[in-house]
Amino acid sequence: MRWLSVIGLLSISNLVMTIAWYWHIKPNNQHFPIWQIILISWGLAFFEYCFAVPANHLGAQWHIKPFQLKIIQEVITLTIFALFAIFYLKDSFKLNYLVSFVLMLGAVYFAFKK
Repeated sequence: MRWLSVIGLLSISNLVMTIAWYWHIKPNNQHFPIWQIILISWGLAFFEYCFAVPANHLGAQWHIKPFQLKIIQEVITLTIFALFAIFYLKDSFKLNYLVSFVLMLGAVYFAFKK
């Protein structure tokens, strides 16, 4: 159950940060001046930290190693970004991206292997 709490918090954190970093590159959002984009993104990033910091803190308390936390976060980041790019940015998902994700899952396996 603890792992699910960490994964849930990291997932929310990554969704918010993905929005903060990439919302403005959608064609209908490109009319904002860069200073507004930065302020809006910083405002969103505050909420990202409200989920990321507790996730990492709890993970450390529950003896999840820092490398393991980071690898979990990166896999979540790639997954959320892929969904965001496909459904919000309307970008296409290609086979080489899938192969890259499978290799990342291999990295997760080896990071947790005793």
